[in-house]
Amino acid sequence: MSPITTRRRTAAAALTAALLVPLAACGGKSDDKAAPETTPEPKAVNLTVLAASSLTDVFKTAGEEYQKTHPGTKITFSFAGSQELAAQVKQGAPADALVTADTKTMDGLKADTGDATVIAKNRLVIAAGKANPFKIDELKDLADTKIKVVLAAPEVPVGRYSKQILDAQKIEVKPVSQEPNVRAVLSKVELGEADAGLVYKTDSAKSGDKVVTVEIPDDQNAVASYPAATLKQSKNATEAAAFVAWLSTPEAQKILQEAGFQKA
Repeated sequence: MSPITTRRRTAAAALTAALLVPLAACGGKSDDKAAPETTPEPKAVNLTVLAASSLTDVFKTAGEEYQKTHPGTKITFSFAGSQELAAQVKQGAPADALVTADTKTMDGLKADTGDATVIAKNRLVIAAGKANPFKIDELKDLADTKIKVVLAAPEVPVGRYSKQILDAQKIEVKPVSQEPNVRAVLSKVELGEADAGLVYKTDSAKSGDKVVTVEIPDDQNAVASYPAATLKQSKNATEAAAFVAWLSTPEAQKILQEAGFQKA
């Protein structure tokens, strides 16, 4: 091989090497500037929870707290008597979770719900009209025909509990009306349309000085249990289960107990 040919090949090799160096450097810089990883936004979910009327106030507070700690989740509550909620579930109403004021109603919906967990308990009291003009201080006073007593209908949990405790004490009460839920009973007393009614302790407490609360001894009372469960028809099964589980956490239990509900 001639010296000229050798020099040409050497020059070509040097040129090739010189061109490859900046390309390699560019490749290194590209790796160093890889796009940083981003945290995906929380999935936006709207949960509909069917809940007993007696949970109206406390669940509004609980729902707000849950939404603060679970970004992207919005909870809409639908409150009614437990028997009305059961009818809605059986009719296929679009909802994700259910909380009733008794285990009997929930047990009747086993084909439509997941496993139920009792999240709170409650007791009954006598709600007497403002200033309690009839001086009602015990259950047997409700048998006085001069007193207009209002009760919840027997198919409503609070109505069933009312019948249970009155029957146990052999007290006969003829109500002037039978209401579809506990809030309706309380409203009648608050407005002066009735002199007294049997309601949950938590509901009477929310009335302030609109009614006089008369306690019922434990041995004459009934314990109301509140079971919660997901609905099988839910389109947000994971999120619904998370909310139902949260109701048993210390955070949620504190809210319930501050509202007067008893520990489950």
